[in-house]
Amino acid sequence: MNKTIHQKINILFIPFLITSIGFCAIYTFLNWILLIKLQLFSIKEFVIEFGLPAFLPVIPIVFFFRPRLKILNLKKSNGKSYSDLFIIILWLAIAVPTIIAQNYLKNSTGKLSKVDYISQISKQEPSKYYKVKRFYLDKSKVGVNTSFEVGGKYNENFSINLFIVVPILDKKSDTATISSCKYWLGIKYDERMSNRLDEREKQNRYEEFLKLSQYEFDRTDFSDFVYLEKVGNSEIGDGYKEALKKFKKFNTEGSIIFISNNKPFESRRGDTLYWLIGTFLSGIIVWLVMILIPVCNRTELRRFEKGTFEDKDLKEFLDFLKPRENFYITPILMYSNILIYLIMVVAGLGFISFKGYDLLDWGGNFRPATINGQWWRLLTNIFLHGGFIHLLSNMFGLLFVGIFIEPVLGRLRYILLYLITGILASCSSIWWYEATVSIGASGAIFGLYGVFLGLLLKKVFPEDLSKAFLTTTLIFVGYNLIMGLIGGIDNAAHIGGLLSGFIFGIIISKSVKNESVK
Repeated sequence: MNKTIHQKINILFIPFLITSIGFCAIYTFLNWILLIKLQLFSIKEFVIEFGLPAFLPVIPIVFFFRPRLKILNLKKSNGKSYSDLFIIILWLAIAVPTIIAQNYLKNSTGKLSKVDYISQISKQEPSKYYKVKRFYLDKSKVGVNTSFEVGGKYNENFSINLFIVVPILDKKSDTATISSCKYWLGIKYDERMSNRLDEREKQNRYEEFLKLSQYEFDRTDFSDFVYLEKVGNSEIGDGYKEALKKFKKFNTEGSIIFISNNKPFESRRGDTLYWLIGTFLSGIIVWLVMILIPVCNRTELRRFEKGTFEDKDLKEFLDFLKPRENFYITPILMYSNILIYLIMVVAGLGFISFKGYDLLDWGGNFRPATINGQWWRLLTNIFLHGGFIHLLSNMFGLLFVGIFIEPVLGRLRYILLYLITGILASCSSIWWYEATVSIGASGAIFGLYGVFLGLLLKKVFPEDLSKAFLTTTLIFVGYNLIMGLIGGIDNAAHIGGLLSGFIFGIIISKSVKNESVK
């Protein structure tokens, strides 16, 4: 018994300790030295503080720890396994302390510089925090930017963000003579509502939000703060910068935007350090208990000790995702969509979701722009996605349908149908929506499902296969269309892709059937 415990600790616990401590320490140090101390380059704060710490632990978990979990007998009585639960706990135990550490690092670095006037900041050593004795906020001259975001798993949330920048001057008399301003105070108001509301109700809610924000802005004394904090490279910072661009009364080149803080400077760290220590220790204890409870799988343990241990499931999964005969175009399409998403993330546009104006700049389908000569948007938009969840759901849908119809259609016909139905779906979208930025591969994917249904109807597939996958396909298509009717999803593109694909499926069914007979 003691030997078994010792083996579990050596194989699963000690490597976990080294990985969790090493990952958190090395990542935090690199963040500090490269981005905070040396400022070699700028990356969105969300990516550094959450995106990468959440994603990178997946690599050692999948390739190192997942195979080792086989030494534990994690099978349930019904034949299923607890291994997924172990992987999730392991991921949380590594990722969560690292995420909290970045927040602690962000709030711990930087000293509080004190100046008499706001203009003296340029003469000081650059800092993140400033305490200013004398200044004047000119609320009569402001820059304003309003942005709209659609979010949620099914785009069920509609958010309005109002960004305001107010010039910070040395004294009130400067308002009559100054022609440029370098320092600004950022103020943000936001409202969230259901995206399922009709356009008229949204407009009414929007106008009410503007009135309330104006009232709040007029009655608030924004000069009552303890210190100023420089706005970082974040989505909120982008909102303030857009507001600054719309301000035309002053020269705003080289401007710095601050947000105000009303709490003592010493309290900026909050309880972050305690959370860091608490989550780290909790992860260690929970993981130790979890690996000690199950009995060992003697067969897998012997294989591990002999060095003949191999993760066949992972190898088969990775081999499955490689382009190969009869399954060549689908992986390439998936990787193309994922690559474009990653490029947008690295470019600092977001992680969980992207803003509408960024998607428009990158090739989103938008009727006023498309019909004005930018017809390439009908194609480019099908390789763009609104965020991580949108991409993930579409890639699963593409993988499922591609497995069955790419071998039947062949590479050339498959890719042509994907692109053509995608373009027709885009045409349906701009025909139906007057001013909506449409993006996503779902129109083209629905086109493939339409082809699939057409081939099923014409009995191209064996009868037993047809019955099984007809039900699955109808559930998938019906569910997504119903969610689109509820609101927030481009159902016009879905229906356009589905109908065009179905027609193409009927047209080509005879030739496909003849080829399969040969």
